[in-house]
Amino acid sequence: MNKFWIILSHTFMTRVKSKAFLISTIITLLFIAGVANIQTIMDAFSDDGSDQIAVIDESDELFDPLSQSVEQSDENMELVLFDGSEEEAKTAVQEEEYQALLVLALNENQLPESTYYADDISGAGVQTVIEQQLQQLKVALATQQAGIDAATLEQIYAPVTFEPIALDETAKTSEELNQTRGIVYIMLFVLYMAIIIYGQMIATDVATEKSSRVMEILVSSAPPVTHMFAKIAGIALLGLTQVGLFVGVGYALIMSKQEELTGGVFEYLGIQDGSVSVYIYALVFFILGYFLYATLAAMLGALVSRVEDANQMMMPMILLIMVAFFIAMFGLSTPESSLVKITSFIPFFAPMIMFLRVGMLDIPVWEVALSIGLLVATIVLLAIIGARIYKGGVLMYGGTNSLKDLKKAFTLSKKE
Repeated sequence: MNKFWIILSHTFMTRVKSKAFLISTIITLLFIAGVANIQTIMDAFSDDGSDQIAVIDESDELFDPLSQSVEQSDENMELVLFDGSEEEAKTAVQEEEYQALLVLALNENQLPESTYYADDISGAGVQTVIEQQLQQLKVALATQQAGIDAATLEQIYAPVTFEPIALDETAKTSEELNQTRGIVYIMLFVLYMAIIIYGQMIATDVATEKSSRVMEILVSSAPPVTHMFAKIAGIALLGLTQVGLFVGVGYALIMSKQEELTGGVFEYLGIQDGSVSVYIYALVFFILGYFLYATLAAMLGALVSRVEDANQMMMPMILLIMVAFFIAMFGLSTPESSLVKITSFIPFFAPMIMFLRVGMLDIPVWEVALSIGLLVATIVLLAIIGARIYKGGVLMYGGTNSLKDLKKAFTLSKKE
């Protein structure tokens, strides 16, 4: 047991002190801080001055109502009535006195039409705002000409009342679904990245030790099985430390900026609210998912003798997690589909897809228990098989024939 903890602590401390770990952690924390302060950053780089648009109103009727509606919709845009010819206004735009020139007129039906001049028309922001406000002004004038009351028109264009109500009393409401959507999406993404990054780390570590012949010393000092599970636990501790740091810093920053981040994408994802049970399930499925794929990664890593071969050997595992991730992304919009329900009981998909169902639906407890039970049983079975293959695989050197070496490793383990 002492050897287990020695290998575990050595694996953990070696990785924690590595430059790759420190640089990736710092970069990720800076990214999280940037996301939490996105509004402040945008304000710092935004131009405090308003965009001035020169306007020539040939109708003498459209400038005032359009100017008022544009300023109400965009505080950083100002329409300025230009007292001069069209050519003079174009010259002023080219000399950057104004951002653009807008020429207003009435057509034969006495409805607005316009021409927009600018040095560069690739930026659609200003053009879109002006076009939208002109469209509203056109509707108002056309309504007035047709003798339709403004209140009647407002009722016509008012959004239809549509309120979804679940007949099943245990079903989640739209608000509850919205509150869990964010944590479900984040957990799926974190689990996907963690399995790929830390699984690759385990396989690479084993391959590196074999290529440098360090494995022979380690195997002589501790049983291969002890070495395998100590390495898995050490990388797991490293992963939980890093992910815990990201989540803790991210949560603290979001809470400190809660008033600033109210609404928008944070409200849509439901990050500001959420059930405690969802976070508990997230932790459970994250840990189980990690150990499932980490055991598989250690087993695959033991089959190769060179670091270059580790990536090739990891491809089947990466494809599995990619399929699970894509099904989960599909399930975010259709969590009740048969595909999502069936795959939530397949152990290699369950960490993502059953968690998705738990977060988005109100499913029976026995289904969650069955999925977790199958997942735990698969981890145990894979650990037993993986330990045998790891025991033989660490003694295999030379070229690899990919998955065909599983049989050879298993045979070698019986001779030990």
